[in-house]
Parts: sequence; C-alpha cells; structure tokens
Amino acid sequence: MADIPTREEWLQALTDRHGIERQKAFSDATVAVCGLGGLGSNISIALTRAGIGRLILTDFDKVDITNLHRQQYKACQIGMYKTDALSENLREISPYTELTTHTVKMTEENMADILSDADIICEAFDKADMKAMLVNFVLENYPEKYILSGSGMAGFGSANTIKTKKVTGHFYICGDGVSDVNDGIGLVSSRVMACAAQEAHMVLRLLSGEEEP
Repeated sequence: MADIPTREEWLQALTDRHGIERQKAFSDATVAVCGLGGLGSNISIALTRAGIGRLILTDFDKVDITNLHRQQYKACQIGMYKTDALSENLREISPYTELTTHTVKMTEENMADILSDADIICEAFDKADMKAMLVNFVLENYPEKYILSGSGMAGFGSANTIKTKKVTGHFYICGDGVSDVNDGIGLVSSRVMACAAQEAHMVLRLLSGEEEP
C-alpha cells in the first residue's frame, strides 16, 4: 500500500495546480453541503479534491441499494448513515480536509446552528419544499453568504442544457430548470454528476473572485 502524502505534500500538489492565492482561498474556506444524495455526495467529492479546507455535511438518511447508481457510496456501506459513509470516502481522498457532520433533518430551528460557520452553502435536497426552505432561510438570514441550488437534472436529455444561472447577487441555480423526477424520467448518474460539477465549480469560481454575469 502506497504511503499517504504528508499535509505539506498534499497542499504543495494543490498549490502547483491552482496557484498560491487561489489555493489559500480554497484551504481557508468552509462550505456547507446540505443533502448528501446524488447531488450532494458528488459536490463533496469535487470540493474535497479541490482542497476546500472544511466541509459541513448534513443529511439524516442512510445509504440504500437504490442510491448506488448515482451517489458516491459503496455496496459495503449500505445501512450506514450517509454522513458517516461519505466522511469515510472523503478521508480516503484527502485525510486533511476538516469534516463536520450533522446527522439530522434540517429545519428552520436548526439551520442557524448548522450554517453559521459556512462561507458558501450548497443546497442539494431532493424535495422542492426543502430546497425552498433552505434558500429562503439563507437569503433572509445570511444575505452575505452565497447559496447555490440545484434545479433540473433528471432524465437522458443533453447535459449541455445544464447551466449555472445567477438569480440575485449571492444566489445561483445550477441545472436545466425544467426536468423533474416526478415526470417519470428518473435520475441518471451522469446527468446528476454534471449538475453537481456545475455547483461545485461555481463554489470554486466564487472563492477565486469570479462571478457569473
């Protein structure tokens, strides 16, 4: 088994790829990922590989066999809480990323405790009412924080229709804005990953001082 790189070696490799200033911004950042299904687990993987310093991971669900076709879990993790299973997988990628987990269902009563330390918040819920509750809470209570949300990633339509749109100054939506699992199309791994990549990439752009027009 290969030796695990030291923290210094890990950071140097990332700095060589991203540059000193950008990597410092990534390393200093705290990003909350709310919902660890197909969208959230893939977002978390991408941000960990990019060297985000701290992730706040929130989900109350357990890994099920029906999750494995699109979510970043393994067959041997069925029955584990997603917060535990994803933390295990992320630590295999980067043992130096700080992980804070909340194995709870998010409500308006606990959102402030979960999100207060986050610089950027990624909404990755399945249900529309949960998405709306989180986005509205952040916009009303944390106008200085960025919130990114996913909307429209189901089916076998072209991944080229998945875009990142700036809604307001600190609110972005990633997806096609149309496709819905309730239409009977279903979620497909590759298209969910494409939407997750858009959301994770927007996080990195914001931390780099970039914004969508």
